Amino acid sequence: MEPLLINTIWRSFATKLTPSQVTLMARGLPKKQPITGVQDIIVVASGKGGVGKSTVAVLFTVNFACSLARLGKRVGLLDGDIFGPTIPLLMNVHGEPGVNDKNLMIPPQNYNVKCLSMGMLTPVEASVIWRGPLVMSAIQRLLKGTDWGLLDVLVIDTPPGTGDVHLSLSQHTPITGVILVTTPHTAAVQVTLKGARMYEKLNVPIFGVVENMKYTICQNCNQRLEFFKDSRISSLPRKLISLPLDSQIADSNESGVPVVIKYPDSKYSNLFTQLAEEITQILTEQRCKQNQNNSAH
Repeated sequence: MEPLLINTIWRSFATKLTPSQVTLMARGLPKKQPITGVQDIIVVASGKGGVGKSTVAVLFTVNFACSLARLGKRVGLLDGDIFGPTIPLLMNVHGEPGVNDKNLMIPPQNYNVKCLSMGMLTPVEASVIWRGPLVMSAIQRLLKGTDWGLLDVLVIDTPPGTGDVHLSLSQHTPITGVILVTTPHTAAVQVTLKGARMYEKLNVPIFGVVENMKYTICQNCNQRLEFFKDSRISSLPRKLISLPLDSQIADSNESGVPVVIKYPDSKYSNLFTQLAEEITQILTEQRCKQNQNNSAH
């Protein structure tokens, strides 16, 4: 048999499972268990690094979480990036979490958002050098070894790619939905598409895509300046919103105050409010549909 034919067969087998194969593989997977007190879990993900999911320079996830809190939601924020945690800096939360009498961590809070990160448990200059099993164990400890209290939404920031963190979260936790973040750059869109396909295979709903750093607004003439003439983002799931590159972002990043908190009336903050309102509406509609299905049964 020719090598090309062998490779083709192997690719087909690796990507297209039969129903019996799916059932067989599912037997060995852990059971998804909800987190006590947490109503909805939203994962923020990107396929490629450098697209502004973590920083634009300010954490997209931080501004999204704070925007939900400004709408009156009870919000938690988990930093799923074990190797490069940034939430302590961007949320200005540097102390170690407390521990209650049940040996559960108590996440510190700032800007009405409860936060937890590996960066709170290790020195700033320390390197975490772990293989996959330790990373997955750490994610589960941060996620389920914490007293989150009552939360409407737990937002989880994840590292770029489709690795251990994403798989561990999807297998152990009932994720309500995923927000994908990308720039319009072809390379970023192509890798983000791989992330979308991964979540589709894992049967995790995708809320949509945030298009980041597509344009900026000139401070002198107030004109919109586009960075990308041709965007390939149409190949991804539906676009939720387009965010500009803004000079206020770097300032907020250094001060540890999210843009939506420091400049609440800016155009940038209004876009995040719009996004938070749309996601809130999606969550409400999902819950109503789920209640109707439960009533029917």
